[in-house]
Amino acid sequence: MMPDRPINGVEPKRSEDDIQREEFGPRGVPGQESPAKMTPQREKKTPKDLDPGHPA
Repeated sequence: MMPDRPINGVEPKRSEDDIQREEFGPRGVPGQESPAKMTPQREKKTPKDLDPGHPA
């Protein structure tokens, strides 16, 4: 007979990283937004229209 739950338990709803971001903010400063921004060089390299890919 198979158990109702997986052998290793159940995945938590939030990861440890999620909990840390809530407590300390994205860069260790509570209440601050993430200062990460796309650089102009990366923005130039990012395609504007997405290629859906090729089948096969």
